[in-house]
Amino acid sequence: MSTERTSVLFVCLGNICRSPMARWVMIDLARDRGVLQRLDIDSCGTGDWHSGEPADPRSATCAARNGLKTDHVARQFARDDGERFEYILVMDRSNQRDVLAMGAPKHKVRLLRSFDPLLIDAHERELEVPDPYYGGEQGFEQMYQMIRRACNGLLDTLPLR
Repeated sequence: MSTERTSVLFVCLGNICRSPMARWVMIDLARDRGVLQRLDIDSCGTGDWHSGEPADPRSATCAARNGLKTDHVARQFARDDGERFEYILVMDRSNQRDVLAMGAPKHKVRLLRSFDPLLIDAHERELEVPDPYYGGEQGFEQMYQMIRRACNGLLDTLPLR
């Protein structure tokens, strides 16, 4: 865990759609707020199917359309990620169960959308970012909007050093 910067890890299933988008959005928002240098931001997946691959082209296209830089190489959650990162933000409850089973400390793991200010009183199932992998372009844009709101809320609450 970094003592100089606040560390944030975004997690989805394969690390090619949702978690890279969250990383790109968070980098963009933090840069706009002038706090990027105070953050350590990364992403990963709970599975290894896409390790070493770039992001899904539909995620990259959606991100680029929204002005985001889209560099990415997929990787799987590693046991030391649980120690290294202060915030482990998962996209859905399945990801949450998986990272906990892989050794992530429970107090560090939260659903990303729990930071969405529009969802303060939402039920846990409403706090998931649906996986757009098997859908069309509209699902990727909806994912982007959900992630952007949640990342803005997250930035509002992070204790930046």
